[in-house]
Amino acid sequence: MTALMAKSAQSGLKRDTDLEGYADARIMRMTDIVSAISYALDLTEGQPPGHCLRCCAIGLSVGKSVGLTQGHLSNLYYTILLKDAGCSSNAARLWELYGGDDREIKNDFKTTDSQSLAQMAKFILRHAGPGEALKQRLKRVLHITYRGRDLATELVRSRCERGADIARQCGFNDAVALGIQSLDEHWNGNGRPNGLHGITIPIEARIALLAQVADVFHSVGGPERALKEIQGRAGTWFDPELVAAFKILARRPGFWQPLVSPNIEEHVRRLEPETHVVFVDENRLDTIANAFAQVVDAKSTFTSGHSHRVAAYADTIALHKGLAPNRRRWLKRGALLHDVGKLGVSNSILDKPGRLTEREWISVRAHARLSEDIIGRIAALADIAPIAGAHHERLDGKGYPRGLASDAIGLETRIITVADIFDALTAQRPYRDAMPLQQALAVMTEMRGTAIDEGCLAALKAALSDGTIALSPRKEWGTQDGAVLHSSVALKAAN
Repeated sequence: MTALMAKSAQSGLKRDTDLEGYADARIMRMTDIVSAISYALDLTEGQPPGHCLRCCAIGLSVGKSVGLTQGHLSNLYYTILLKDAGCSSNAARLWELYGGDDREIKNDFKTTDSQSLAQMAKFILRHAGPGEALKQRLKRVLHITYRGRDLATELVRSRCERGADIARQCGFNDAVALGIQSLDEHWNGNGRPNGLHGITIPIEARIALLAQVADVFHSVGGPERALKEIQGRAGTWFDPELVAAFKILARRPGFWQPLVSPNIEEHVRRLEPETHVVFVDENRLDTIANAFAQVVDAKSTFTSGHSHRVAAYADTIALHKGLAPNRRRWLKRGALLHDVGKLGVSNSILDKPGRLTEREWISVRAHARLSEDIIGRIAALADIAPIAGAHHERLDGKGYPRGLASDAIGLETRIITVADIFDALTAQRPYRDAMPLQQALAVMTEMRGTAIDEGCLAALKAALSDGTIALSPRKEWGTQDGAVLHSSVALKAAN
């Protein structure tokens, strides 16, 4: 046990145990929020729904069996639930390198032993340039093979460091952040991004990686396949002592049953150490919404900052429409997370420079319903889920996902829709350059009464006119016809 604990970060997850002074009477448990959001992370990783939850169940069992303290178990609990928080940060790069579906690539990579040259060669040949001409495919294969180690380190570093940063933004301590950052380190030192080895790898990361591999192989081949894979990587990927503990657990009757139960979310909720339950107030909920908006926007280089700009525009439109502060706060959370469903859309579609096929459009349109489903899993945000999920509905009934029309579309949705369209028009996209400001407003004016609400558009124009919204130039795009494009939004009336 001494070896297991050596070099492990000090326990002490930041907890809101003093409930005095909370901004709202509602007190939420962090696990309820993170467990719900983990379904979005599963989508981005191409994993079956509930992957992070199942990993948490496996990892907590291993942690308890090797005698981790309640504090370390609490750190482990959130390390595993948030292990994929940085998963969107390398999606665009994977699409650029391989030219295929980033979710399929990630899913297949989880069943590939990256320390096996034969398995990696098969992986590259299988995923490089699907559907491309032989010459182009060969070019991709040679590039990936020649720069393989550097590219792999780049992709893992981006993912793990972003995930650690998201955890810190959500208020978790360094033990959780470092556990996420070290997820892909291997016991023999051949992992990434820093080549840590043995007990220099945080215990949270050692257990999280084992749990991840166990769930992936259990999902595709059952208990025996999972056990075989874990045992086969003892001493290379995994701490042998942890493998020995897992072997005993895997043979116990009922060990695997919770993983296939429809009540896995409640099972994992009960696993949170009772002495270290983490509570969330309204302020911290705002922080979490802001952090996960970054996860969404990192999916594509063309959507950097999109969710935060939409939230800022929506808040300002709401201010001009006279909405009360608490209602604006509620609306802003929905705007921040309105595109969370895009985590389930391949970058081969999101970043495609040409015209989308009908099948690809179906995939894009599905993101709205996915957003509603994911947000709806969070009890504290359930009332905003249908508002956020309807941001592509139109007043004339020709929108999606439900084809709502006129009075069936509430004011909050109308506000988010105007904010979303404005940012989409004035930002660069893979298929077109950003529109000059006046051209964008002219296009939106033509959409009054059919796609967008006239009063909400008037509020947006008023905010632009009186300087409530100030757009700053984005130099790498340049300007068109003297138009001011934006990389950030300055709001003079933030409150």
